[in-house]
Amino acid sequence: MNERFFFLPEEKQQAIINAGYRVFSQNSYKNSPVSEIAEAAGISKSLLFHYFHNKKELYLFLWDKCAEMTIDYLTKYGCYEENGLFESMEKGMRAKMEIIRIYPHMGNFVIKAFYEKDEEISAAVQESYHKYFNLKADKTRLNLNPDQFIPGLDIPMMYREMYWASEGYLWEMVQRGNVNIDQMEKDFTKLMEFWKSVYLRKE
Repeated sequence: MNERFFFLPEEKQQAIINAGYRVFSQNSYKNSPVSEIAEAAGISKSLLFHYFHNKKELYLFLWDKCAEMTIDYLTKYGCYEENGLFESMEKGMRAKMEIIRIYPHMGNFVIKAFYEKDEEISAAVQESYHKYFNLKADKTRLNLNPDQFIPGLDIPMMYREMYWASEGYLWEMVQRGNVNIDQMEKDFTKLMEFWKSVYLRKE
């Protein structure tokens, strides 16, 4: 990647990033034309390739930006300072909604990228995902108070169950071809209320 991209005005950087998120979220990696991204960003294809040497580099830059921005916003919203797991998750949801206001197509892009099957980029996406997922999980566990849960709860299994449920939900949304961020927020809110009723210690 050409570091001169970061010398562009913030508005121009966001235009290129948003264009990438929009085009890649509407198509598979293979069927996403770089020319369409350049046109949506208001620049030429040759200039886009001046900043990103090829489509793969642009795609993985956009993916890593999702992960880095998510960590930054989760930190900003105090998610890692909470002793309550579900309080942290609720703050995390608000943080992600704030990101989507800046990059409205990012949520769709993340889901499409996670399930992308193209061998050219799928391994890199999965490797990056697990690196950031483990970082978030470790930070959450650092402040987690086990006394908030029902006695004898297998906490690692609880984490896995919530992860599997979330992954299954995202997969279903992708298969339907209708990734609605507002609906996802409502559904996950209901899901967290259910988890609270099952896992939290009763007063």
